Amino acid sequence: MTETATPRVDPGSPPPPGSEREVGGAFVAILAFCGIAVSVMQTLVIPLLTDLPQLLHTSTSNASWVVTSTLLAGAIATPVMGRLGDMYGKRRMLLVALAMLVIGSLTCALTSHLVPMVVGRSIQGGAVGVIPLGISIMRDVLPPQKLGSAMALMSSSLGIGGAFGLPAAAFVAQHADWHALFYGSAGIGVLCVALVLLVVPESSVRTPGRFDFVGAVGLSAGLLALLLPITKGGDWGWSSVRTLGLFGASLVILVAWGFVELRTKAPLVDLRTTARRQVLLTNLTSILVGFSFYPISLVFPQLLQLPEATGYGLGQSMVMAGLYIAPMGVAMMAVSPLSARINATRGPKVSLMTGLVVIGATYGAGIGMMDSVWQVVVVSTGLGIGVGIAYSAMPTLIISAVPAAETGAANALNTLMRSIGMSTSSAVVGVILAHQTTTFTTGLGPMAVPNMDGFRTSFAVACGTAAAGLLIAMFLPSRKSPAAVGSGGQSGRGRAAAKTGDSASDAEGEPAGAVSGTGTGAADTGAPETTGADPVPEAVSLSGSVVHGRVLGPGGGLSGAAVTLIDPAGRQLGRAICACDGYYTLHAPEPGSFVIIGSAVGYEPLALAVPVREVPVGRDLRLSSRGGGLTGTVRTGEGVPLPGALVTVTDPAGEVTAGATTDASGGFDVAELAPGTYTLTVSATGYRPHARQVETVRGAPLRVEAELRPATEVCGTVRGRDGAPVGAARVSLLDTAGDVVGQFLTDESGEYGFADLTGEHYTIVASGYPPATTTVTVGADAPEYEVDFLLTHE
Repeated sequence: MTETATPRVDPGSPPPPGSEREVGGAFVAILAFCGIAVSVMQTLVIPLLTDLPQLLHTSTSNASWVVTSTLLAGAIATPVMGRLGDMYGKRRMLLVALAMLVIGSLTCALTSHLVPMVVGRSIQGGAVGVIPLGISIMRDVLPPQKLGSAMALMSSSLGIGGAFGLPAAAFVAQHADWHALFYGSAGIGVLCVALVLLVVPESSVRTPGRFDFVGAVGLSAGLLALLLPITKGGDWGWSSVRTLGLFGASLVILVAWGFVELRTKAPLVDLRTTARRQVLLTNLTSILVGFSFYPISLVFPQLLQLPEATGYGLGQSMVMAGLYIAPMGVAMMAVSPLSARINATRGPKVSLMTGLVVIGATYGAGIGMMDSVWQVVVVSTGLGIGVGIAYSAMPTLIISAVPAAETGAANALNTLMRSIGMSTSSAVVGVILAHQTTTFTTGLGPMAVPNMDGFRTSFAVACGTAAAGLLIAMFLPSRKSPAAVGSGGQSGRGRAAAKTGDSASDAEGEPAGAVSGTGTGAADTGAPETTGADPVPEAVSLSGSVVHGRVLGPGGGLSGAAVTLIDPAGRQLGRAICACDGYYTLHAPEPGSFVIIGSAVGYEPLALAVPVREVPVGRDLRLSSRGGGLTGTVRTGEGVPLPGALVTVTDPAGEVTAGATTDASGGFDVAELAPGTYTLTVSATGYRPHARQVETVRGAPLRVEAELRPATEVCGTVRGRDGAPVGAARVSLLDTAGDVVGQFLTDESGEYGFADLTGEHYTIVASGYPPATTTVTVGADAPEYEVDFLLTHE
């Protein structure tokens, strides 16, 4: 018995609360400012690189850990922050990351020694999680037409802040005590915390689970064992036992870490998601982009500040050196809108490859362009353009290939890959510059400074890395041509709305996804609807007459809900099945007034009138529960909740209508049932089943309390005429249908027993002499029945 409900149509009503998430114009600017603050922190000490060994009373290779420790900590913190953000709230973890920026800055400001400085810089590194968390908040809050440029700006903030931070840091270091750099960083962090509290909303998207502490420790140990020998290998010897041992240990640790992650229910890094071609290749490319981005930040400040007496130094002050590199940040900011447009029109793969070509060409030209200040400016600008374009493409590629609930962790993993690239770059370039030196005599005596060969070798390595990244990016799934909108005749079902944008999947069946809907919206041509492998909302590629949003129930998004688009005459124009946290996308054939209808099992259908324009329109559908189901608790005779019990509902014809299993508290919940009479049966191993008749009505679910009694045992002794036990007597148990359900052969004691009897009526037959027969009725009043037999010849 089923019931057909008519959708509730309210053409004049506004969209439900939350259907369009409105945020102020300062939202993107504040998140980008937080990203810039973090990147300023990362490059804070670069103007001091030549002076750090003296300032911290240590060697050049040890001083390089002031930079490397921050990048390493950032590499570890990004997936941790991303996972915690998905679990407990992205805004909350954003504030935690900014607090680490403040604490780490103050730690550095209060010391002049290497170890506390490295500790403080490591704490600062935890703030790198701000960037993937910011991207994920944008993904959850912004409408699709604003998302592309916002993500490009946020992703590029790592380079923008670094470029602008260099001259500012240099100015402070040149005109004040160098500790003031860290007091300033702490102040910026406090400002960021205040702005986030005032403006940035919390995302409602959650992925519950347990935090993977083992994964976090394993990743930390593996990366530390990898970067330590890279940094100190030149001092220890590349073939020394210590260097080779650490490289081997890092390999073993990371392989074991991957093995554990694959078998963890809620891993820190979902390696299965990472294994998708689009995600895997994007992350591999991200390592190489991060590697190729960093050498210029280590080479040019030193080249510019070295005295002209060296024969190749450009003799600039700290401040001027920072200003000459600042065009890199300006270029990154300027190309953010351009890169977003390339993503939307040509696809993020083209954008990523374009950026890598520019990066490689810039470093190739830079090998021969180190002789004057104007050449440094040109090379810095070119690199800023390339990195800005490449950085904006990577989050788009990632979020279009993973479910919405995993975007925080996925973006964090992508930032982790960039951080690993930058950490490795810092270590490798530091080794190159530390071992390709020239002795230069100053007023303080002779000192070793990097020579031109070291600078050019660093650029050559970066150029080769960009070329390798380009080669990997070529194998990313290509974006396919948009499908044409159907224009069939008006008779029958009318014109069909075909899906535009990225295809549902690439050649390997991976979702091409997007940010604002599931992208199912199949044309109504009789073809089956497409949901994809892991459908995700369409990202910045959405354009034209599109309706998108989520179908929501009381507990959040409703996967499997159906959304239909009809015209004023009632003709169906498109239909989508929500498969990712309730997201949907429907394409209208042209602008106009239409009606969208949302429906899901167990919920009242809902229809809304939607005016469709030339730009995407967001509408969420909030469905109310239909009710009429069953809920209750199953307990034992002692009143103890019974988990794992099977609850079955059958209709008057004996057909199974619904079922459920009790949870840890013995509770069960059977969703929508049409009003009527049903038989509710509850069963569990070791207990006698319980059955009762129930009647459901429209409205609140009917509550049922069930009690299961333990299964019964029948036992006894078979004796002969003289009263002695009879061995080898066969005792059979028959049910009401006459079927043998158990047999027992007595031993010398003559005893038998049948346990776990859940029926009510049985027949017991003892044979060996002429058989003796008796019937037994078991009930709920006793868990054990004793039946003895006396076998005689009579």
